[in-house]
Amino acid sequence: MTYLKKSASIFLLLFLFDFVLFSQSFSITGPDGKLQVNVRLNDGMPVYDVKYQGIVMLEESPLGLITNVGDLSTKMKITGTETKKIDKIYRQEKIKKLVVNYQANELIVSLVNEQKFPVDIVFRVSNNDIAFSYRVHRTKNLVNCMIEKELSGFNFPSGSTTFLSPQATPMIGWERSKPSYEEDYVIDEVMGKPSKYGVGYTFPGLFKIGKEGWVLLSETGVTGGYCGSKLSEGNAEGLYSIAFPEPGENNGVGNATPAIALPGSTPWRTITVGNTLKPIVETTVTFDVVEPLYEPSQKYQFGRGTWSWILWQDNSMNWDDQITFINLAAEMGYEYILVDALWDTQVGYERMPALFKYAQSKGVDIFLWYNSNGYWNNAPQGPKQKMNNSIDRKKEMKWLQSLGVKGLKIDFFGGDKQLTMQLYQDILADANEFGLMVDFHGCTLPRGWERMYPNYVGSEAVLASENLVFQQKYNDLEATNASLHPFIRNAVGVMEFGPVLLNKRHNKTNNGGQYRRTSETFQLATAVLFQNPVQFFGITPNNLTEMPAFIIDFMKDVPTTWDETIFIDGYPGKYILLARRHNNKWYLAGVNAQKETVNLKIPLGMFSGKNVNIYRDDVKLNPVMETVKIPASGEYKISIPTNGGIILKELK
Repeated sequence: MTYLKKSASIFLLLFLFDFVLFSQSFSITGPDGKLQVNVRLNDGMPVYDVKYQGIVMLEESPLGLITNVGDLSTKMKITGTETKKIDKIYRQEKIKKLVVNYQANELIVSLVNEQKFPVDIVFRVSNNDIAFSYRVHRTKNLVNCMIEKELSGFNFPSGSTTFLSPQATPMIGWERSKPSYEEDYVIDEVMGKPSKYGVGYTFPGLFKIGKEGWVLLSETGVTGGYCGSKLSEGNAEGLYSIAFPEPGENNGVGNATPAIALPGSTPWRTITVGNTLKPIVETTVTFDVVEPLYEPSQKYQFGRGTWSWILWQDNSMNWDDQITFINLAAEMGYEYILVDALWDTQVGYERMPALFKYAQSKGVDIFLWYNSNGYWNNAPQGPKQKMNNSIDRKKEMKWLQSLGVKGLKIDFFGGDKQLTMQLYQDILADANEFGLMVDFHGCTLPRGWERMYPNYVGSEAVLASENLVFQQKYNDLEATNASLHPFIRNAVGVMEFGPVLLNKRHNKTNNGGQYRRTSETFQLATAVLFQNPVQFFGITPNNLTEMPAFIIDFMKDVPTTWDETIFIDGYPGKYILLARRHNNKWYLAGVNAQKETVNLKIPLGMFSGKNVNIYRDDVKLNPVMETVKIPASGEYKISIPTNGGIILKELK
């Protein structure tokens, strides 16, 4: 009888312990205590919510995975938790800040499903950033699994509005080359409206939480071991979820759902939160939670370059025009020239060594364009079939290394499947062996790659400058789009836009084609606003004589790497003012997309008492440069007309 009572007591204690874990809620805050994440089980389903300074930024939102070997989203039990502090300092030349001190608190919640299949949900919370990931454990009989669905969601409060770009359906667009992250944004749109193509939205996505603040969503840490994800279609109640690629991407080749070896982890989902836009613009969370995947084979040099194709187009890919742009790069003191598509047929493989040698004699190094295409689109430009398999790729890269080529621009990728992410990684890893930097075009969003891959130097993944040449619509919207990117696309990763088109007309002779509506000062400002460690500018030889000397002098001196970035003022789609520091010199750049002039009195402590060159526009949008001394108080009045810009450049 005593034995039965003792057994019953033990059973009751175990039951009560199980019940406490089942119903328990766990909270974690950032180091300053303002950002809070609460994690719990709701009837056996893991959920979380987010508050900032006590204000709800995300309401109860789902967590969990469904795999081919078990459901890790329902009937779950919490088996334990673990917390720790993270404090690390790292240097990264390619992002918006050279030295980052990442401080965060980590919470690991361990769970099992009914079949005792274990999974951890890992949350890292810094002062304005959240990153979370799943760790799926190996069991006795399971060493791999397919992630069929991720339930991670983001449930926004009623009244929130969105700044989102739709994911394109597979195999549409020019020569069946989409999705390529080159779509328009909706601006301040109510939640729940269908996206343009009905298959959700690309990362990153920006949300305005009424009058309370802002949330930026993205992901990072994606390698060849997983697919790239997106946001699902949202509903009117404000719930957006993680969604995997469409089955038809990459011409239908490869699985849309990822497979992982066990133990294995998913990429990080990132949430940046603030009651102002400052944390959104200045966030480094994309890089904070990842680590380099290999050592650089050499010290890579970043810098500026010229590029005939953007305004002179396909016909310029000939010997004489490339010589012209090599000479332009040398005149500007630029490090590089990008020799774009069709060089293999219009210059020819046999003449390329001589072209490289001429460039090098002028102190200019080469980036060379390639088509990634193997079998996933119809893009005709060559060289083709050189980068999509290891044998041909390494042979080509060895040849390029022997001739002193410094970098590659690789174009026309076809989706976000795990198969494609593996191709990105393989290209980068192989290129590093041969001392080559890599820039991607017609491609996906970079997801922490600046830190993960030492020779990675940029991705387009935006409606870039080529669209200004192709359609007048994007000239009409240029200021609007430029004032979006620092808050969204460029906030989470480098952006190879190809800025600064000084021709008034977008063709070779500056007398036809699309018409630029923005000012020359606006164009200069984009060289500072758009951050990418290797920038190919859209200037052309005629600009050297047609533009005022101070315009060209600015372009000769502008850097492409930054030690510090500070958000000054702005609103997505309306205007932006951003300060960046290179070494000991500060730049302030701004553009205005509104119908009325922006007049502001702003605190500029970094310029206090210093002499600066101010580049601005007169009433007719003509460029003006003057030298002034900023008051010791640092306060200064600025004015930016519609479609205009402003730059303050510290003098030393």
